[in-house]
Amino acid sequence: MIISRLTMFAQKHCITQNCCTGGWFVLSYLGVLVCPFPTLLHRGDAPIISHMWETMWETESMKLGYTEDGHCKGEVSADLPQISHLRWDISDECIEIIKQQLHIATRLYKDVDLTLRIYQEYGKGFIKKCRVSPDAYLQMALQIAYFRDSGKFNLTYEASMTRMFREGRTETVRPVSVESCAFVRAMDDPTKTNEERVALLTAAADRHVNTYRDAMTGKGVDRHLFCLYVVSRYLELDSPFLQEVLSEPWRLSTSQTPHNQTDLWDLKKHAKHICPGGGFGPVADDGYGVSYIIAGEDTMFFHISSKKSSDATDSTRFKQNIDRALHDMREMFRDVMAKRVTTEEAKKDK
Repeated sequence: MIISRLTMFAQKHCITQNCCTGGWFVLSYLGVLVCPFPTLLHRGDAPIISHMWETMWETESMKLGYTEDGHCKGEVSADLPQISHLRWDISDECIEIIKQQLHIATRLYKDVDLTLRIYQEYGKGFIKKCRVSPDAYLQMALQIAYFRDSGKFNLTYEASMTRMFREGRTETVRPVSVESCAFVRAMDDPTKTNEERVALLTAAADRHVNTYRDAMTGKGVDRHLFCLYVVSRYLELDSPFLQEVLSEPWRLSTSQTPHNQTDLWDLKKHAKHICPGGGFGPVADDGYGVSYIIAGEDTMFFHISSKKSSDATDSTRFKQNIDRALHDMREMFRDVMAKRVTTEEAKKDK
């Protein structure tokens, strides 16, 4: 089995070496900036940190530059606050609890099966020629991959930002629909033509775009369901409906992290600065976590995670299914596009 260098790096440094004591945390960031005065930053969702990181990276690498010996250019200042060693007074009971939680966290991270894929067969450039939303296109590819991997459809989560609202964070997009299921089934149905498959994909993508737009504008359902659940607990009311809906497992959890949170640098001119981003673990014990990035016109990143203890999942297998889905969708569009060109040329000849 061939494991990419990027996957090996992630497994070694992001999971194994940190032993749950390093800085690899979801939706968390801690940094100290001394320019021009000490500032403490803590916490932040991925887009916020991405925006900050791109600004810092562009300033350091493209504006300021480096010296010949590799140091950042700029004046060295010795006017720094005195650093003092913090000594914690921790009780024996607290230390024991920390050890217990470390044991639990260690067991969890050792169970993570993580693989990364840098996909460069094609990217946003080709997808736009297909006149399909890139995010909807990839979500349908993930649906094909999951159906081929498990033989069924399952509840799928996609994160949507709600930054249009004050203190807004996320809402859930549910990519699985009647339209998406029809398209996925058609991809492996030999009686269907590629023209029919493209029509089904277009309908599924349109449905997905509308669902995503609803989630962004406060018309999603999941945060409202959660609020109803909170109210029911406060009123001490049992709701069989809420219990059933909120207990359904998200066996495919997905999220896209957009590149270029700023317009400070061009991905085409500075391709070496493209970052593969990060990922997250599966929500369900027998599910997958897939973080993906559409990086420029011809590069996409996928972070695929699952649990080693599950017999139903395998991250490498799912990566292969994503590759196959993307390949099949491209060939489908190529065939339809070629036929359109032939038809148009035939009309001109007449």
